[in-house]
Amino acid sequence: MKKEYDFSKGERGKFYHPDAEFDIPIYLESDISEYMKKIALKKNIDITEVVNDWLRKNIALIQSAN
Repeated sequence: MKKEYDFSKGERGKFYHPDAEFDIPIYLESDISEYMKKIALKKNIDITEVVNDWLRKNIALIQSAN
């Protein structure tokens, strides 16, 4: 690493986008991941769809109990 950097030609805010959205990385434990992969493979869909569907159903269940 340099002791000093020259930012005199830098442009402030060049890559700033106030409406940018970021995905939250989710890390599943290995047993959960394997289970979800098996379901996805059986249904011939992406694991993302399986996890999102499962989460939506659980949200609906929680909301119905309140």
